[in-house]
Amino acid sequence: MREFLATLALGIKTKDIPRSFLSLVETLREKGALQAKGERIFLDSAFRVGVLDISREGVGFLESFGSSGKDLLIQKSDLKGAFKGDVVLARRVYSHKGGRPSAKVVEVLEKKNAILVAYLDQHAGRIEALDIKNGLSLPLNASAKSLKALPPQTVIRLDVREGRIIEVLGVLSDPRVDEKISLALFNKSEPFPRECEEQAESFGRKVEASMYPARQDFRSLPFCTIDPIDAKDHDDAVYFDAKESILYVAIADVSEYVTPHSPIDKEARVRGFTIYLPHKSIPMLPRNLSENICSLKPQEDRLAYVWKIRLHKRTALPLKAELHEAIIRSKQKLSYEEVDDFLEEPTDNDVILKELQEPLLNLYARTKKLRAKRLERGYEFFNEENRLLMDENLNLISIVSEKETPSHSLIEECMLLANIYSAKHLEKGIFRVHEEPKLEKIEELLWDLRSLGLEAKPKETLHATIATIQKEAEAKGIRTEVDRMIIRSQAQARYSHQKIGHFGLGFEEYSHFTSPIRRYSDLVLHRLLKAELKGEKRKMEFYLDALAPLCDSLSALERESARVEMDYKDRKYARLALERLGEVVEAVVVDEESPPLARAEGFLKGARIVLGKGLVERLSRVRVRLMDVDVASAKIYGKVVGIIKEKRV
Repeated sequence: MREFLATLALGIKTKDIPRSFLSLVETLREKGALQAKGERIFLDSAFRVGVLDISREGVGFLESFGSSGKDLLIQKSDLKGAFKGDVVLARRVYSHKGGRPSAKVVEVLEKKNAILVAYLDQHAGRIEALDIKNGLSLPLNASAKSLKALPPQTVIRLDVREGRIIEVLGVLSDPRVDEKISLALFNKSEPFPRECEEQAESFGRKVEASMYPARQDFRSLPFCTIDPIDAKDHDDAVYFDAKESILYVAIADVSEYVTPHSPIDKEARVRGFTIYLPHKSIPMLPRNLSENICSLKPQEDRLAYVWKIRLHKRTALPLKAELHEAIIRSKQKLSYEEVDDFLEEPTDNDVILKELQEPLLNLYARTKKLRAKRLERGYEFFNEENRLLMDENLNLISIVSEKETPSHSLIEECMLLANIYSAKHLEKGIFRVHEEPKLEKIEELLWDLRSLGLEAKPKETLHATIATIQKEAEAKGIRTEVDRMIIRSQAQARYSHQKIGHFGLGFEEYSHFTSPIRRYSDLVLHRLLKAELKGEKRKMEFYLDALAPLCDSLSALERESARVEMDYKDRKYARLALERLGEVVEAVVVDEESPPLARAEGFLKGARIVLGKGLVERLSRVRVRLMDVDVASAKIYGKVVGIIKEKRV
């Protein structure tokens, strides 16, 4: 249903409506939510369809299908009996200028998500099931005797239509239950169906090169992978031939193993993305593919799709590119830290193989030039990644801030080139797009920045305007937070079957090609490229036919995966804060609206803290006393006890 509704939001020919959705279309027509233009019908602009989320206070938020705008606010009185996770039709409510976009539920279209995560708590002598996200009481159909047999604050999956306990996940006091909660909240699962695991095992663990005589043999080239130190799924490997000035970007050829509509493909399409938690990954593909036969492991023959890109010897700008189905053998698995150490001090390095050292130095010199040229049109936003380190019991023990380093930049520029050429190669396909911000959004941004003491004025181009804002913010020591404001003023990047371009990167054509092990979009692109290169027109048409709804589905799955990762981190932050109630932490106010929010520094770096009543100004640096923690909803509550630095300074 979701993919069909996403298609309907964009428009669909009447003759193309599947029979199974005719009654749904009739319901939408009765509610006045459809409009016709020639042979096509569209969702009226006054309406939205999407998935409903509900906050602790009972307020709803609608994540719309086919729309990249902000989630719509739905007041408790306007939910019309809809539950969290329901697919609903809503009518937009136009608020005063600057107000939160709002809506009212018109019809519940699908009560698909009848399973919620709850915990048991005793109240007035009886045991209740409370929604873990908002604390609301849920219907519970179980005997008092069976409930008393369960430990206090048992976490369960509950069928709210019948009040039936589906599964016991653990107890709220156990930090090991956090993973199960975060996955269950978004209906994610780690184990694969048996048929997927059996199919994955059928491919074996070795690649027999003699079985692929038609492939380009690049095994003699000294490729290497550069990834986080604990990575097991190696999508990409690189090599630079300085003499010929040719960059080779090898990407795991997952499409050789995962064919359309196979058991693994169906499961990968539902998952969409690998989810990365601090202590493990929840892979998109079974581990015998993601961590073995597809992963570009060192000293192992592997199937790859390779872009061979010739660079200008002086400017490093790309001149031409060729795409090859190939077989490679990576020479060494390197970490970002190892490459950074080498680039900083290349002499007497005994970690990196000698045959890799000169190619890496030459490649780094070229990628610095590529980056400088790219930033003339694209943008660079400061972004700190907070990596959570945990003990054997999955308690948070420390937080490491990770910034982009030279090795990250080296790999990023190589991957960007491969993604650009992949998009250029296709007229129709799956693209990664990012629209230019609307004028009113830029005006709102400039107004907000003036309230922070940044007197940024519009320049002759949007790029010049944003560059000026960033320069002023850096001078005032608030670059990171201002960059976040700039990003929030823009629409989210998403997947599309149309070439719209990527504003943030400054590219007219862009796609995702380089991570087919962990992104379904890249796997689909590989299939399209293979069909196009081989002139398989019917297969190409088959792939293209279903792209529009698939793109919208993948964009939604991407946001869901990010929410799982954020929810898990929030739960770890909350447990650490609970152990240190009463202590004072430094924080930066990131939202002054009700309720005000601050982002913590120090031992809680990156945690979001809900502030108590009182006037606080955005970007003020404050001291916050930790007052309370709700472990169930992963909320930390604090009170401002001092101002460190006013925002205008």
